[in-house]
Amino acid sequence: MSAKTKIVVLHMKELIYTGIFAGLGILFIILLAVMFFPGKKEENAAEAPEEPSTAAASGSLYIPGVYTTELVLGDQTINVEVIVDENTITSIRMVNLNDAVTTMYPLLEPTFDSICEQVYTLQSLDNITYSAENKYTSLVLLEVIENSLQKASASPTPSASPQPDKNGAQATHT
Repeated sequence: MSAKTKIVVLHMKELIYTGIFAGLGILFIILLAVMFFPGKKEENAAEAPEEPSTAAASGSLYIPGVYTTELVLGDQTINVEVIVDENTITSIRMVNLNDAVTTMYPLLEPTFDSICEQVYTLQSLDNITYSAENKYTSLVLLEVIENSLQKASASPTPSASPQPDKNGAQATHT
């Protein structure tokens, strides 16, 4: 009885490589399963449109969250961020404001700070006061803040009717 014994030599480096590749393969299969099989994303998407109606039904003024509106000054873009709770405006700030903008528009920051203080106190954009020398800067900032608050509004706002511009042409809003 002669048994032929076979000796198999496994190098540790080969075992480690095989284990790593097997682990990556399993991870890849799990990733594909998560990406391509429907799951909770569809359920959350179906519930998302109901939020404004529930917020409006509960009597709140705003849908809590962070709302931004872009302000373009020359070739620079500034985002004005408004943070609201259900009934209060908690924060208004300018995001990505750089030195070039503050140099070119020196009245921007002091005017913005003045408007923000009044909005925090009044919790409204009505009856905001500003000086005559900051009139146009104030009007632009108030419009940007108002756009953000309209996005946050719990009650649907009627679409604005087209307003004639300074040349008498009808402006369309989309």
